Amino acid sequence: MGADADRDLFGSVRAAALDVPLAQCFATLPADWAALAPRFMSSGAQTQLCAAVDARRTAGATIYPPQPFATLHELAPAQVRVVVLGQDPYHGPGQAQGRAFSVPAGMKLPPSLRNIYTEISREFGTPLPASGDLVRWVHQGVLLLNTVLTVEDGAAASHAGLGWEALTDELIAALGSQTQPRAFLLWGAPAQKKRALIQAQHLVLCANHPSPLSARRPPVPFIGCGHFGQVNAWLSARGDTPISW
Repeated sequence: MGADADRDLFGSVRAAALDVPLAQCFATLPADWAALAPRFMSSGAQTQLCAAVDARRTAGATIYPPQPFATLHELAPAQVRVVVLGQDPYHGPGQAQGRAFSVPAGMKLPPSLRNIYTEISREFGTPLPASGDLVRWVHQGVLLLNTVLTVEDGAAASHAGLGWEALTDELIAALGSQTQPRAFLLWGAPAQKKRALIQAQHLVLCANHPSPLSARRPPVPFIGCGHFGQVNAWLSARGDTPISW
């Protein structure tokens, strides 16, 4: 998909925030992803979530990102080799892309992403990239998902508990029950709550969230976790191509 198409689909240029009813975003959700969450999609949970998010937007809240399902538009389920699961989108203007931990090229690296790059540099001895756009990971089959897919300006975790968790539970459970082996990186407590949804054929690695508040703290500091090298060793052992992090 070209740059102009990216701008049109994901709103990175047209809109800095969600500017349509959430139901319109659900209407464009790829069918192969919708099929992995039949209970959510066919129940009142979707309607309740849309009503809750739309009520906040109508009340004047600025909600990010402009397209909450961007990462699901970028990869079909069958293409997913690695799942990186975080908490919720960045809550600063222009940061959130609908792709966990990624920011548009040219934007200052958020602290969480800088810690991710720091860990990659520690593991592989590579310099920190200048760009925070993680589309290069997506092109290698890395799904960048959060447990909650919207947030309000300046208010981290403001949409936790609105209903997103039921959707992402179902998506992770579906991916985690498929026979195709995948690596799941669960960063932070909200992500780790989904550990029980992932079956034994997959690689599951858990660590604190890369936020500066937790990246170096016990029980499993993010800095020093070694996840990126472990994923590549696991892929290589299976005869699969490692990720160029």
